[in-house]
Amino acid sequence: MQRTFSFQVSGRVQGVSFRMATKQQADLHGLSGWVRNRPDGDVEGVVTGDEAVLEEFRNWLQRGPTLAKVLKLDWQEVPLEEFNGFEIR
Repeated sequence: MQRTFSFQVSGRVQGVSFRMATKQQADLHGLSGWVRNRPDGDVEGVVTGDEAVLEEFRNWLQRGPTLAKVLKLDWQEVPLEEFNGFEIR
């Protein structure tokens, strides 16, 4: 079953290739959506995919890439939205 979630990641998440690594994880798992930096230093995005795969993606977001230090992950289900691939905005 396809579901869509919005996410916001706080901590040391800008300047550590977080967006690029997020796109790589999404592509690896066949997810669609987008990710971008926020002016307040957080990273936010929206992702759509299969429930089981989304759980793996969420677990990865809680760690992030090697140089990141994730302090908080907000993860909320939103109405189903379809995207053409996963992009960095």
